[in-house]
Amino acid sequence: MTMRPPPRVLLVEDTPPLARVYREYLRFEPIELETVETGEAALAAIEREVPEVVLLDLRLPDMDGLDILRWIRTRDLACDVVIITAHGSVAVAVEAMREGAYDFLVKPFSHDRLTVTLRNALERRALKSMVEDLAPPRHGAFAGFVGASKGMQAVYRVIERAAPSTASVFVTGESGTGKELCAEAIHRLGQRTGKPFLAINCAAIPRDLLESEIFGHVKGAFTGAHVSRDGAATMAHGGTLFLDEICDMPPELQAKLLRFVQSGDYQRVGSSRTEHVDVRFVCATNRDPLAEVAAGRFRADLYYRLHVVPIHLPPLRERDGDVIEIAEHVLVQAARDEGKAFGGFDVEVKRLFRTYAWPGNVRELQNIVRNMVVLHEGEIVTSDMLPQPLMAKLAPPRPANDLHALSRALVAPGELRPLHEIERAAIQAALDACDGNVPRAAVLLEISPSTIYRKLQTWQESEATGG
Repeated sequence: MTMRPPPRVLLVEDTPPLARVYREYLRFEPIELETVETGEAALAAIEREVPEVVLLDLRLPDMDGLDILRWIRTRDLACDVVIITAHGSVAVAVEAMREGAYDFLVKPFSHDRLTVTLRNALERRALKSMVEDLAPPRHGAFAGFVGASKGMQAVYRVIERAAPSTASVFVTGESGTGKELCAEAIHRLGQRTGKPFLAINCAAIPRDLLESEIFGHVKGAFTGAHVSRDGAATMAHGGTLFLDEICDMPPELQAKLLRFVQSGDYQRVGSSRTEHVDVRFVCATNRDPLAEVAAGRFRADLYYRLHVVPIHLPPLRERDGDVIEIAEHVLVQAARDEGKAFGGFDVEVKRLFRTYAWPGNVRELQNIVRNMVVLHEGEIVTSDMLPQPLMAKLAPPRPANDLHALSRALVAPGELRPLHEIERAAIQAALDACDGNVPRAAVLLEISPSTIYRKLQTWQESEATGG
């Protein structure tokens, strides 16, 4: 019988005497305990190997413990977080529970309080793992999506849970990440499958026609309205209405949509008769909806009415490992459609695909693969088949010697600097050497591009708050 390794527990505590006390409390527990003193060290430890439980102090020298909690939750990592806080910060601990923490401990706490809390968390994690082990295996395709990265696994789980309900879903993500595909998946996996699915792009329809597209109009309602016409609301009765780029909807129409969402009642353009339908709403935007609310461009009451189940689709550059799987899936489809013999990519094309940032996300990847299939012949896609505009973006970076020279200058002889300063300087040196291209800089530093994106975001947030 194979013995399971002891569960991993990460203790994040910046006060060494307290860390020693907690380690002594846990001395005889059947766990593998790792202790770190900073937020950066905690993130690095979690990225290296996800622990079953994180004992997390809220007050750290380089970042807020809540930021680490949110980082764990946004990635849907398989670990539970127990917050450690001072007596005066209980309100913050409660907030952490709302953010997804399993429990919290108020300093000073006893040996029994710590061990009982940890054992409960480990038991909960073990039971959850058993349930997941009994579930059907997750493959790299789900409801039209392709990819099995952790970010997309989290999306699939939310879709599965949200689809059977009647709650409104609010999808966010960059252009090309698959927001309409997400809406279709929610519709097909829900109780309204087989009923109509209507999609309206609020950014693609002229403002003066958008109301008619959604609610319909009667004959003579405006110039050119020669006959009465049903809108998407009428045609989607019993099914799902997908409003894409919802933040582009004119303010005057948002008020009418709010009434429709609240009651199911609406009036066609030019009519005084109220009609009623039963539809489920799925909305999407590539903007930050809360920023649009703060700027007064999107109604707060409409946002909170629609934002019941949020789903965020990660950009392709953060979906580690999915790029090649998606590219191969598209290649097979395109080759079949075009009657070509292509069946795979050579090593160099795969390397270039992995290091490219994909600003256009999955849509850009699809277009590039189809371009190569249409314009070339063969069984294997080679790098000379890549479109010229893409090759220009993938031009080699400046010689790595520039990076080495910069790296040697990070620490002068005899000088000692904090590790986080050296790390930031090294990343900045790599970005400068690569003209700001994050994937290329990641290759030079031999780290994941997502690590650089995360650290850049952390530094920006810290500077914005004056940290």
